[in-house]
Amino acid sequence: MKAVLDGMNRLVWGAPALVLIIGVGLYLSLRTKFLQFTALPGALKAFVRQLKKKDTHSGVSSYQALCTALAATVGIGNIAGVAGAIAIGGPGAVFWMWVCGFLGMITKFAEVTLALRYRIRSSDGKYIGGPMYMVEKGMGSRWRWLAVVYCFFGVVACFGVGNATQINAFVSGINGISATLGFRESLLGNLVIGILTGVFVFILLSGGAKRIGVAAERIVPFAAVGYLLLCLIVLALRSKDLPYVFHTIFEGAFQPQAVTGGVIGSAFTALRVGASRGVFTNEAGMGTASIAHASADVRHPVEQGLMGLVEVFIDTIVICTLTALVILCSGVRIPYGTDTGGILTTQAFCAVLGDWVSVLIAIFLCLFAIATVLGWGLYGIRCAQYLFGEKGSKGFIYMQAFMVAVGAVMGTGTVWTISEIVNGLMAIPNLIALAYLSPELIRQLKDYKHVFSGSLT
Repeated sequence: MKAVLDGMNRLVWGAPALVLIIGVGLYLSLRTKFLQFTALPGALKAFVRQLKKKDTHSGVSSYQALCTALAATVGIGNIAGVAGAIAIGGPGAVFWMWVCGFLGMITKFAEVTLALRYRIRSSDGKYIGGPMYMVEKGMGSRWRWLAVVYCFFGVVACFGVGNATQINAFVSGINGISATLGFRESLLGNLVIGILTGVFVFILLSGGAKRIGVAAERIVPFAAVGYLLLCLIVLALRSKDLPYVFHTIFEGAFQPQAVTGGVIGSAFTALRVGASRGVFTNEAGMGTASIAHASADVRHPVEQGLMGLVEVFIDTIVICTLTALVILCSGVRIPYGTDTGGILTTQAFCAVLGDWVSVLIAIFLCLFAIATVLGWGLYGIRCAQYLFGEKGSKGFIYMQAFMVAVGAVMGTGTVWTISEIVNGLMAIPNLIALAYLSPELIRQLKDYKHVFSGSLT
């Protein structure tokens, strides 16, 4: 079974998929004159203004929509995914994560902007949107089958990348904390944790986008800031090693065998792993985050599109980079060729700060994991709603809560592989739609500048 899944993963994340992801990112970059660079300062300023605003919305605010999207993207991919990318693809995988990150910024901007352009109001008067509506309304009803394919993969992905992998990490974090208190891990204990967490997830998902947004607004900033501070402390203590670390990243991107001692000898391996794990963590190209952003109460689609750009910058360029630097400058032995998961990241922090820090890492891991389950829960609800209507979305909530309990006692290796496969399959319909609708994206940019005299710099 594992050999079959590994073969499918290599096929999905082979040359065609990489050409599509990188190609669409480059195409959109050229069409928008590399907006991800020119608009980033203005987008960050807008993000800071959102931080200072009080929530006066009866619906979902722009900041809450961003936090919901970040809840789904900032997760174990930033801790375990980055460590796995380095172990499997070598330090050079980090370089390709950067490349995909910068291309992903404009891809996410396009996804979010077009999702708001083609969003609809549900029966309760609230905004809903995402790639499925972008395909059906933007490309025409004859393309609805593509929207259906996307939503099918979306529902499947919610039980993998948005559930089982996260709950596994959550349970591991709880067990790590318990171990420091002298308690042993048990299957029954894991199941109890899963059931209690499933009830918690059910309550929040039942409250809709607003309740999920409020929860994300509380969890994500606290966990992200705490984790970033921990990373900065480690890098300050090992600052003298940073020049060499950057050298290994750039050399490893093109000559991995020179850095890994020949264990990883293919530059394409570094590219493939860096790209797949990059997409896994920032989800640019998958279109999922646009489902959360589509709920935002904003004046113009481009306004929220800028928050999508910020989302990828925070997730990949900031958090993933800091995780990678901590691992590479810590001095811990990296078992190249083996997916180590979050263990390598924890070992890196402990090597510099001491074993006590493993408890903090476990806490952050738990917060990130539960936030990701909530964010992906919203994605699954919207996909099920598109496929089966309101009854289908309610049924999904029950199923997602049930799978939280099941995921608590599942193994991780197979689930990670399946998650990467489905991620790649989800990206295909979305990327096709983005390329097809790029003229509308340009029209939205021009309209924003004209109507609001909007400066994107």
